[in-house]
Parts: sequence; structure tokens; C-alpha cells
Amino acid sequence: MTDTNDKVLAENFRPFQEKMQSAGLNEMVIETFRRHYYKLLRGETGFLSRSEINPVKKVPDAEALKDYSPSGQAAIKKAVIIKLNGGLGTGMGMEKAKSLLEVKNGLSFLDIIARQALHARKKYQCDLPLILMNSFSTRGDSLAALEKYPELKSPTPPDFLQHKVLKIDQHTLKPIEWPTNPELEWCPPGHGDIYIALVTSGMLDTLLKKGYEYAFISNVDNLGAVMDIQILGYFAAHKLPFVMEVADRTEADRKGGHLARLKNGNLTLRELAQCPKDEQEAFQDITLYNYFNTNTLWVNLISLKDLLEKTGGILSLPLICNRKTVDPRDSSSPKVFQLETAMGSAIAVFPGAQALRVPRTRFAPVKACVDLLGLWSDAYVVTEDSQVIQNPKRTLGQIVIELDPRYYTLFNEMKARFPQGAPSLTECQKLVVEGNVCFGRNVKIRGNVRISNRHEKQLLIPDGEVIEGT
Repeated sequence: MTDTNDKVLAENFRPFQEKMQSAGLNEMVIETFRRHYYKLLRGETGFLSRSEINPVKKVPDAEALKDYSPSGQAAIKKAVIIKLNGGLGTGMGMEKAKSLLEVKNGLSFLDIIARQALHARKKYQCDLPLILMNSFSTRGDSLAALEKYPELKSPTPPDFLQHKVLKIDQHTLKPIEWPTNPELEWCPPGHGDIYIALVTSGMLDTLLKKGYEYAFISNVDNLGAVMDIQILGYFAAHKLPFVMEVADRTEADRKGGHLARLKNGNLTLRELAQCPKDEQEAFQDITLYNYFNTNTLWVNLISLKDLLEKTGGILSLPLICNRKTVDPRDSSSPKVFQLETAMGSAIAVFPGAQALRVPRTRFAPVKACVDLLGLWSDAYVVTEDSQVIQNPKRTLGQIVIELDPRYYTLFNEMKARFPQGAPSLTECQKLVVEGNVCFGRNVKIRGNVRISNRHEKQLLIPDGEVIEGT
């Protein structure tokens, strides 16, 4: 890159820098964004082609490990739980923290997570802090919701804040301007921001000073990600800096980020947005790339501190350039770039990082309303230790649900079509709903069922109806 190019890049970035400084953002955040913006201007796509990676065919299996419980018992007093809680669930039509949605038995994600943490404290006789990485949009509501659990208080602060960065006008490559709602000019920089946020918030130093060494990190909407004493023991006993939980890919995971190995031998994570278009068929080949990232991580905080000191506080995580509209609820609004990173991609920058195969039960995310319906139903139950598991009475394996996106994409619209609660799905193998259908009370679905309404008028399934077949 020539000096002239340097000057051009710096001049183009100036309005971003001024706006971010005016908003009080930390210089480390601005510098990270600057590096990503320069990559965009240079035309760097962030793509990771098939020629640069090899598939990973085998990793250690959590279910085949020897007994690491003693190591886990010793390490639990130095462990914390961190939940990523920055999302508003805009794709589901929400305008508040997604974690406040009702999931099961009148309980929200946060209710269940709080109860899981309290159960682990009691079981392992330790304080085990529960810490949220909030966004500016989710912080107030989420902390207020946790006030009903005063026993959750611990020696650490209850949360730290994810940063925000500017959306980029796709046409001008300048900061987007949206006077109608200036907040929409900003976006989160992806959950890869967690490493910088831990530093700039002071949380990393606070945890280390208080003797905490191990962070168990997962998405707030994945209720299968619970503290596991066996995995913690393995992580601690082998003095690993970083472990990513992966699971076997199924057809449902074809578009999720998969594990791969770089030519230098390091593991890496490749997201769909990093895959060239002409390779997307191979990307989705679950027999070629066996494992997907559950976005549940174990991070040694001392190793993280050492790595950040060596890199000047900035981890060179692969760039993900997402193409969006400035108003995510208005597809006609101006097109923008959102520059993000994924926290799992740090597996490539931690020397000695590992992946660990875990059972599917540790991955139960809610990314769309269709995922909620299964949890609402009797196909899942809540155990005494507040884990949400598949109903033991089910003998049909994982349930498959497909709902017509015209009527069930938004939370309020879907809930209005199940006013008396979800139908019984314990004996259901697959449920497909086409058209506008409203379900009555105590409806039971058995086997492989397709319900189709081709008329504009809503179809009402009567109370107590038992449906088999089409």
C-alpha cells in the first residue's frame, strides 16, 4: 500500500473517527473498526476459500473423556458464566431484549438461565458469577428482570457492555445518515467484540484480580449450554487457552459456521458469509465439513490477557461483511454494510486452541419463532435443575417444524395463532403448516402432519382436535 493510498484511506475514515469519538467510544474500538474499514475499501472480501482450508474429520469427544470431575470441582471456584445478551430479536419483530421472551412454563430465557446458575451454585457450593454481555438496547430491561433473583449477587459486576460501530452506506462508503431514527445508524460489531469489551469495560481485570480464571461463554438463547463440570475439568487439567464446543452437522445446520483447519495446522471457523458464492454448495456439504460451531466457548482469562498484551489489545479476527438495510424492518430503506467478527473465530488466534465434540443436547438455540413453538409444547420439559430437555416420552427423535413465514415469522403474529398455547407434539415427528391457521386448546398432532389452508380466511383447528397425516 503506497503513502498516497494511506492518505486516501485515512481521509475516507475521518468522518467515522470523528463520529465515533463524539459518541465516546474507546480508541481500541475505533482502531479495530478502522482496520476492518480499510479492508472493505481495499476490496478484501473476508472470504476463506476451500483451497485455504482442510476439513476436520475428528476432534476429542466430550462423551468419551475420562473422568475429569475432580479437576472440574477444583476449577469451579475460579469459573464464571458469561451470556451474550445483546440481541433484540428484530428478526422476530421484537423491540426489547430477546432474552425476555417467554420460553417455557411462563419463564423467559433469563429466568431459566438464572435458575440454572443458582442450581449450579448449590450443587458445587461456590458463588459461580452469572455475567451478561449486554447492548445499550438490552441492558436496562435485562438487569431489571434479574432483580427478582437477589441471591444471584456475586463478587463481580452483573454485566458489561458490548460496543457499537457505524453502519456504512453501500453507495458512498460513508457513515449512513438516518435522521428519522439516528440510533439505526449504529450496529453491534458482532459477538467477536466480546474480547475487546472485556478489556475496555474493566471486566477482564476485575475477574483476574478476584481470582477467576475460566469463562464459560454462550448465547443467551441457547438453553442447552449449561455449566458442565466434566468439560470444565478437561479444560483446566490440560491448561487449554480456548475450547470451542462443536456438534455433528445435520441438514438443519448446513448454513451454520463450520470447523476447518488452516494449512498451517491451526483450527479455524468459517461462516457462510466468508464462503465464496461458487463454493456454497460444498460449504453446505455436511459429509465434507462434519462439525458446526455451537457458539459455546471456554476461555482461559489469563491466556486471553497474555494474548491481548502481545497484540496491543486487538485480535485479528476474520472480517465478516454483512449486507443489510439501515432499518432492518424496512427492506426499502438504504442498503448498508455492517462490519462484524465472530467470537468463535478466535480459535485461530489462540495457540493451542481446541475443539470438543459435544452431544446435540448442548445446542438448543431459538433463532426464529418456529424454534419457540417446539419449546412451548410438551415435546420439551424443564428438569429440576432447570435444564430444558426433550420430553423423555418422545420416541421419534428431534422434532421438525415448518411454519408458513407469511403468518408465523413475527412473534406477536405467531402467538396470536396459538392463543391457547402450543399443540401437543410429543407424538409428532414433523409438523408443516401452510397458510393462515389458528390452533384451539388441547390440539394433538401425531406422526408426520401437514396442515394446508389455501384460502385467505383463517382456518381454525377446533379445541381437542387430534390430527394425523394431512
